Amino acid sequence: MSKKLFLRAGAIAAASTLVLAGAAGSASAHVTVSSPDAKPGGYAKLIFRVPTESDDTLTTKLVVSLPKDTPFAHVGAQVKDGWKVEKTTEKLAAPVKVGDVTLSEAITSVTWTALKGGIPANDFDEFALSVGRLPDKVDSLSFPAVQTYSDGEVVKWDAAPPASGGEEPEHPAPTLKLAAAIVPVAATTNEDKDSSDSLARILGGAGLLLGLIGLGLGLRKPAAKVQS
Repeated sequence: MSKKLFLRAGAIAAASTLVLAGAAGSASAHVTVSSPDAKPGGYAKLIFRVPTESDDTLTTKLVVSLPKDTPFAHVGAQVKDGWKVEKTTEKLAAPVKVGDVTLSEAITSVTWTALKGGIPANDFDEFALSVGRLPDKVDSLSFPAVQTYSDGEVVKWDAAPPASGGEEPEHPAPTLKLAAAIVPVAATTNEDKDSSDSLARILGGAGLLLGLIGLGLGLRKPAAKVQS
């Protein structure tokens, strides 16, 4: 290969690497939700990670919507320096029972607004909620969010998650997967089973042998006394 062709191939490879890196970066730069302790029927801390996908503007506002069909009886919002937090309460279409409480209204959204500045360009911040109880008959919860930038741009993170194997939407709603509590069950291996069977056979055989000895002793006639 000539030096010219070699340099051209290197340039193409480098450009391809940059394109792939950019694609990976944009795919991961979403508003997302995670939790260290979420499980059906319990209380959880929800952490919303918010990146500023811009080179010259800031994120100045975040609105997170909460489920209305499975509302939370308790919603506590993280208080952050430099941000004002507000909760919006709405009347539900029909009363919903959550644990021992029946709700006719619930907190349906939480808004954080920067009092000054915001999340800088190409940086991120995290906003937390303490909620409960989580529903116990669902495997995931979606939290549509609206992100506002300092130049007035508004991005709605509200697209439904793709079906299995489907292409991810450009602005997916933050979605939390719920994992049911797993009760440890002792697994019985074939080796354990074989050992248990062998022990049972040994004990059974020993019991039978002792039974036969006892029966033999019971059937023996007492020896005649020898008179002197």
